[in-house]
Amino acid sequence: MALQLASAVIITGFVVVALVSLSTDGGVTRARLLVAEGVIGGLGVMTTATLLRMIGLRGWHQVLMFTLILLLRILLKKLFAWEKQRLFRNPTHADMPVFSLKRHP
Repeated sequence: MALQLASAVIITGFVVVALVSLSTDGGVTRARLLVAEGVIGGLGVMTTATLLRMIGLRGWHQVLMFTLILLLRILLKKLFAWEKQRLFRNPTHADMPVFSLKRHP
């Protein structure tokens, strides 16, 4: 439970930073990258929590539910990683950072 809370805090933190970035004219692309990075990190922690919870599984129903949840989290993580790579390869906005999440003057 603590790991799931930590992952929610990670995702929320990155979303807040992205919103602050938007309000300080950091650009939409930078905000999207920040959110994608937060979701990727948070889902990594959630996957770890799910794997640790697997130790106590009993019965095929629980194993199947675990497998479904794990596959969904892995799919979401891959989707956000793909979106992040797509933004770096083919920027559609002029405010695209130069391969970094840090602000450039």
